[in-house]
Amino acid sequence: MKKTIMIAALVMSSAVMMTSCKKDKTSAPKDVAKVESAADDKGVTIAYVDLDSLMAKYQYYLDCSEMLEKKRNSISNTLNNKGIALQKEMADFQQKIQSGTISQDQATKTQAALVKKQNQLQSLQDNLAEEFQKEQNKYNEALHDSIDNFLASYNKTAGYTYILSRSNDNILLAAPQCNITDEVINGLNKRYKGKAAKENK
Repeated sequence: MKKTIMIAALVMSSAVMMTSCKKDKTSAPKDVAKVESAADDKGVTIAYVDLDSLMAKYQYYLDCSEMLEKKRNSISNTLNNKGIALQKEMADFQQKIQSGTISQDQATKTQAALVKKQNQLQSLQDNLAEEFQKEQNKYNEALHDSIDNFLASYNKTAGYTYILSRSNDNILLAAPQCNITDEVINGLNKRYKGKAAKENK
């Protein structure tokens, strides 16, 4: 499930995505003019991006989430299968002990082998968890960079003083015209689609 994916946590942890620039009224698009009512006497303009909508519609995030979910399920299945097999071996060993069909020497060797397998399984679990965390971090960083880089490029013409992130109720009130979420999502998806197309050539 997506709730198990931690890419969202990273996007949320960026808390406030800010891009500060000098206001250029001569080159600013119409959308900037719309938010003049939100500007102070120094010409400060503010826009915001809704993170919930961004994560629900940004294809790169969705693709990463799906990829990580598949990997998480694969790891879980691997560990479960190995765990079940080990439990069966331990149950068989216990049955032989109780029925007296195994010698003391064999029991000692079998017990040592089972302990070794148990330690190996724990080590595998730790290694897979570490590997998964590294992959998560890689995608988290790439996601963060993709949003930051796009906003920096976008704001060269948009000319906002601040671009804030909206998540839950961290922004209590904002004029609808300050919402640039759809523009940002469309821009991010267009750039991602173009990049994917180039890589597939």
